[in-house]
Amino acid sequence: MTGAGVARAVVTGCREWGAVTAAGYGDGVALILSLVLDTDAQRRLDDLRSAHFPADRLVVGAHVTLFHALPHPPEPRIRADVRRVALRDPFEVRIAGVRSLGRGVALVLDAAPLLAVRAELAEAWRPWLTPQDAQRFSPHVTVQNKVTPEVARLLLQQMSAAFEPWTAQARGLALWRYLGGPWGHLSTEEFSTDVPGGP
Repeated sequence: MTGAGVARAVVTGCREWGAVTAAGYGDGVALILSLVLDTDAQRRLDDLRSAHFPADRLVVGAHVTLFHALPHPPEPRIRADVRRVALRDPFEVRIAGVRSLGRGVALVLDAAPLLAVRAELAEAWRPWLTPQDAQRFSPHVTVQNKVTPEVARLLLQQMSAAFEPWTAQARGLALWRYLGGPWGHLSTEEFSTDVPGGP
């Protein structure tokens, strides 16, 4: 999938910039890094999210966020690091289960290569990480959020009863600019072992 293919994805809940504090950063601009999945998996997850997320709050497509708020001043360095870690083969991501978010429900993802990519970038970007991004990484796709606990528990029961694990393909990494709700797409690096400009 190309960058254009994931450009409709948008994200909420990103923190702002400045010196790193519990509130995030102070200049109001942040970059976001997400995982790009294959087209069929993205459509399936989008459909689930559209069906269960409160319609008046649904301003984002389904997404797997690796980093919620990265600083924009070192954007060239961030882009270079993303290109570097994308020099690998595409890999499988197992949608492994359903879990509660308290006021919502998420699908749990399982993929050792994804954890390795995220850990490598987290180490490189450690001085820039907000408290949210410095936490242990638990890859997931939020299907429902911002509902009452009762509504969330009902969906959790329904999805858990019918759930069967399935597999998606991780195709690359997408970098975005947070626009106060939606994302503005900046670039997509597809997973590949072909070095640009190589023989």
